[in-house]
Amino acid sequence: MRWYFGLLGDEQSISGSASVTKEGIKLAVIAFWPREREDQILRESRWLEYLLGRRVESWRELVDAIDWSWVLERVRRLIGELKSWIGPEKMSDTEREGLARRMLGELALLAHFAEARRGMDDGRWREERAVRLAKVVEALSGGRIVGEYAERLAELIISYAESRAERTKKRIENLAEEVGVSKEEVQDIVEFVLSDMYCLARDCARDAVVRKFVEPALELIMLDKALNEEFDRKKALLIFGEMYATALAGDGTVGPNIVVLAVGGELGGGAALLRLAALHMLNQLLPDELKFKTRTYVGEDRYYRIAAYGENAARFMRLLAVSAPSAGGGHLSEKFNGFVEEAKVEVRVDENSIRRTKSNVAADLTISEAGVAVKYNIYLRNAVVLEFRSTDRSRVELATRLLRLVGVTAEVRKEEVGGKDMWYVRAATDKLAAGRKELRSAIAKIIEAARGNGWVDEKKAKRWLEKLEEGLMLREGWPRYHVRLSSSGALVVRFGSTDPDSIEREAKRFRDMGLVEGVHFTVKMPEEGRYGYVRVLREGLERAAWLSVHGSGNQQRLAAGFVEYILQRAWEAGEEVYKKAGEIIEEGMSRGSLMLRGFEKKVEIGGREHVVKVIDGGAEFDEGRSGKKLLRNRIAAEVDGVRREYAITYGRYGSNNAAKGFAYVSEETDAERLAAVIEALTGVKPKIRRRSDDTIIYRVLQGAPRRLQALR
Repeated sequence: MRWYFGLLGDEQSISGSASVTKEGIKLAVIAFWPREREDQILRESRWLEYLLGRRVESWRELVDAIDWSWVLERVRRLIGELKSWIGPEKMSDTEREGLARRMLGELALLAHFAEARRGMDDGRWREERAVRLAKVVEALSGGRIVGEYAERLAELIISYAESRAERTKKRIENLAEEVGVSKEEVQDIVEFVLSDMYCLARDCARDAVVRKFVEPALELIMLDKALNEEFDRKKALLIFGEMYATALAGDGTVGPNIVVLAVGGELGGGAALLRLAALHMLNQLLPDELKFKTRTYVGEDRYYRIAAYGENAARFMRLLAVSAPSAGGGHLSEKFNGFVEEAKVEVRVDENSIRRTKSNVAADLTISEAGVAVKYNIYLRNAVVLEFRSTDRSRVELATRLLRLVGVTAEVRKEEVGGKDMWYVRAATDKLAAGRKELRSAIAKIIEAARGNGWVDEKKAKRWLEKLEEGLMLREGWPRYHVRLSSSGALVVRFGSTDPDSIEREAKRFRDMGLVEGVHFTVKMPEEGRYGYVRVLREGLERAAWLSVHGSGNQQRLAAGFVEYILQRAWEAGEEVYKKAGEIIEEGMSRGSLMLRGFEKKVEIGGREHVVKVIDGGAEFDEGRSGKKLLRNRIAAEVDGVRREYAITYGRYGSNNAAKGFAYVSEETDAERLAAVIEALTGVKPKIRRRSDDTIIYRVLQGAPRRLQALR
């Protein structure tokens, strides 16, 4: 929302709603802006003017400025190379050929109708479609429906295609009676038009359809120019990545090993084929180590998914890490945060550029990734200062994204110089010292060269080098943890690094604190220079908060320091983040030491009240048959005076690593008692299903283990 409001300014109107689902509360916000805002952006785009050879004044002019015949012909020439990307690998050649032909046919329809309506506004184009359909009606009726009646039926067919309203259908029947032609014959004409001439009746060149084609068509034109040395190749890579990432933000999925863009709706196959053609041309611009493969799959309702998996996704993410708007900055879409882990950023110092100026020492430092590079100025003043300045805001935003990829938190700033807006990004010693090792080593090289030439004070140089050597600790002994809220409102606490020793150090710290990997925190070790991470789960922060109050010795000291540090980072991240972190920590601290022995509670199951009294309990970790770590809770309890021993087993399952608990019972008479025990202890009504062997399985919902953590 911030991105759209920043782009389009104050909205004309805004509305919102919420719905309650099994996954939680889902919000929907709809904002409206005047169409003139979009037209203004298009008018001011120098990129569009260069690409199309003319200035466009509005959205409609942009659609008309694209040579759709050229776009169609360019894709036709590529179709042989694109077929291997269409459909799953196991698809037969015949099926693949048919699917490719269908997708190309849909693109041809769009191109034909976009060319046909060139220069016409919506009103004129509707009139033109009605005139064409009237001629079809006259021909199909054998000359019995002509003139005014043919025109009226054509208008009714268009209205029916747009809405399928029953009242329109009734008017068609009335017209048949008026003309003296049977209803069945007129209905045959209508059905023929709606099947064989659907695009003319429904208007396949209307905004809702053509918008899916404009972006990939512009990408195709740009990449073709870049391949023919008519457009700067590096700039083309950057712009393509930015456009594709913005599409992913709205209609995509990004995971640790996957990048998927969904394309659907009318003529979705043609739009998907056009995107495939653009991706194929992109590959021709990329160096060999970044080339990737992708596949297109057809789902329900002809929804197409363009997907890259595994190493192919990792390569694609390296380009997106540089080009996605504010990638890794929590801006536009949190989907982009994962891109940062795939980046293999290079930092280089031009040793010949290290020079003494009138007031300080300066040098040039270049940061690059995926063929995109930015040269920064380094100044040694009272502090080490890195800076990049330009009148082109997009260049400064790119410089900021690259800095984030090397671990430096920085924002784009603006100042007025000589009556012009000047954009810049700047980071000083402490922020630079919190960056990745490659950056710190490069800056240290500049400092050492300046010290060797006697250009900087020895004490000052030593202080800077000491900070850079180990990396800045924001709090004594703690590296920079990122604390933020996800799109679902969950608190994310995470430390990322390309250094395996740093990741292992943090994981060991949590083990020493008394937290359990897989239950309280997760670890991903760095591979091939990419980011790894340690992520503290909600259960881990709650447990740390509990230990900070109820723990002892070194565990309590570590937990108290961690909790205080996370609150500090949450405060820096904003009021909402701080409030969420405070709630979780307060819940953990206030829980106290839950002892099951003597626990008693009344619950209602199936309309009957039960008294649950826990006699004893315990828990232990072990591995299941698949090697998955499990937490087994053993509970001895009386329900309405009947004593039994029960077990609830927790583990993490699925792609989102969700905590889930299961309990089993084979006796029907014990099923209700077990349900009472589960609800009494967890506060959650369990879901039930029956296996083929009549075993009853209760599933305790995600999140329920928090009440039982103290059983450890």
